[in-house]
Amino acid sequence: MENRVDWKVNSPNVEYTDKYITSNYVYETTSVKVEGKQVKVEPKKAKYTFRTERKVPKLGVMIVGLGGNNGTTVIAGVIANREGITWRTKDGIQTPNYFGSITQSSTVRLGENPQGEDVYIPFNEVIPMVHPNDIVFGGWDINDADLATAMQRAKVLNWDLQRQLIPYMKDIKPLPSVYIPDFIAANQADRANNVITGKNKKEIVEHLRKDIREFKAKSKVDKVIVIWSANTERFCDVAIDLNDTADNLLKAIDRNEEEISPSTLFAVASILEGVPYINGSPQNTFVPGLVDLAERHRVTIGGDDFKSGQTKVKSVMVDFLIQAGIKPVSIVSYNHLGNNDGKNLSAERQFRSKEISKSNVVDDMVASNKILYKENDHPDHTVVIKYVPYVGDSKRAMDEYTSRIFLDGHNTIVMHNTCEDSLLAAPLILDLVILAEVVDRIKYKTEDMKEFDSFHPVCSILSYLLKAPMTPPNTPVVNALFKQRACIENIFRACIGLPPENFMTLEHKTWDAIKRKNTSNR
Repeated sequence: MENRVDWKVNSPNVEYTDKYITSNYVYETTSVKVEGKQVKVEPKKAKYTFRTERKVPKLGVMIVGLGGNNGTTVIAGVIANREGITWRTKDGIQTPNYFGSITQSSTVRLGENPQGEDVYIPFNEVIPMVHPNDIVFGGWDINDADLATAMQRAKVLNWDLQRQLIPYMKDIKPLPSVYIPDFIAANQADRANNVITGKNKKEIVEHLRKDIREFKAKSKVDKVIVIWSANTERFCDVAIDLNDTADNLLKAIDRNEEEISPSTLFAVASILEGVPYINGSPQNTFVPGLVDLAERHRVTIGGDDFKSGQTKVKSVMVDFLIQAGIKPVSIVSYNHLGNNDGKNLSAERQFRSKEISKSNVVDDMVASNKILYKENDHPDHTVVIKYVPYVGDSKRAMDEYTSRIFLDGHNTIVMHNTCEDSLLAAPLILDLVILAEVVDRIKYKTEDMKEFDSFHPVCSILSYLLKAPMTPPNTPVVNALFKQRACIENIFRACIGLPPENFMTLEHKTWDAIKRKNTSNR
């Protein structure tokens, strides 16, 4: 933060005040209509005004699954960075960082200088963002271990670092959480000693709402975001009169219906409190009635399932192959891990939730190329997850990509990826809450609108960080990783009046531009 550079966009289309950054922006798209064998292509333009609130709020984050590997690693990492804790390993003295976070450890290209060199700035300086060191954390867990004990149980961090973190974490204790045994694996029962008891689901929602209000008041934060990092649940049933509309969902909660999952109860409580909710696991928390409720209350929701290791690589690999005109015909993904997530996923119904989120990641890339894939043609895609306690948080991922190439030849790529699961997931949790908070501060207006409005509550801008990204109803899902990243970057560029990156660099490819540059450099 101390190295932050003061910069502004010099343009008549951008206005800076103490309160807002306001930009007038021309959004260019291409409309395509197919009529028989005729394809009509029409460039289109739309004028937008973006207004971004400059004041960064004090942010509170409540984690469901606070005492899990992810929760303890996130909080330990923030404390280590905030306090400047160093620790010794066999490789010497180590210092804390936020590697793995796009908001804290990646850059954005602004443009180029007179010498033709690209100029980059930190991602978190494009528009004002919360810094992780300033976040206040709390949350719930079905196990009552304080976070120092939970951190030691997780075995994620080096011991010399844990030793120094214990004084900071021993007094942080999770609130009692929601435990409905039918939704998670039976092997989790021995951890469930910190649960909300003796209440029906309507009362549970009110209990959670009270927890959120009390956390906000006690921590004196301006805004709260709730994020689910607890066990993967089985899929719940979706049915008419149960959870198909907001009203039916609320009535089902009042009736104490069995098919209303814990994650849905947390989401309902968050929405009713006006608090954004992010689902970091693969279950179908966001049933139609919950999306309806979020739209009604205009509260940001995002999901599903943190994308940290194997799936992120897969979304890059398959995009590369298909864009290169190579046809993947078989994708086989195998994982084994030994943390509590792996233990829970060893149950069939919970594994099925994860299998669905991992398997859909290639769909939009396949659909983009009708030359390679005719109608109903799709690569064979299999996902296997096994629980191996010894490896702990160090997840192994092995992938085999078999593709058809020129003249019916075949190409096979085999990859082995050792993923430190929670050390990859923790920065994503920070990015998700930071970006969700930023999006809440961005308003837009078109020429036809009199007042500024917010983005749609289903925050598809978060897709880069999620395996099975949610999108607003009847809108396309994008899984290709570089498109997802470009979406975030270009929306933020629009907020400061800069055009999207197109990588044409005509100034380095045309005679007249090169001649002018060479003349000016003499």
